[in-house]
Amino acid sequence: MSDFTLADLETIIARRSTSDDEMSYTRKLVGKGMAHCAKKLGEEGVEAALAAVAGSRKELVGEAADLLYHLLVVLRVAEVSVAEVMDELAGRTVRTGLEEKAARPQD
Repeated sequence: MSDFTLADLETIIARRSTSDDEMSYTRKLVGKGMAHCAKKLGEEGVEAALAAVAGSRKELVGEAADLLYHLLVVLRVAEVSVAEVMDELAGRTVRTGLEEKAARPQD
């Protein structure tokens, strides 16, 4: 098992998003703005879902990696840290998922 974490990926994305490297995909992606980054995130979410339904473990692993990368890019553009997301998740574990969902404000 790898010791690589989402925090590691977040650090790499932060560094590459502001680099001068013309060949950096992250830099180009971030430079296109939130709408483009969010669109890519949505595309990767669909691809991950389709891979899950297809039952291909290898394809799902690859698409999940793409999805996590694009989610972290969107978080970077939105100036939201992985730590904030993890704190939110941790706060949700004090009750069951159904209890937490029921406690959310209704729109």
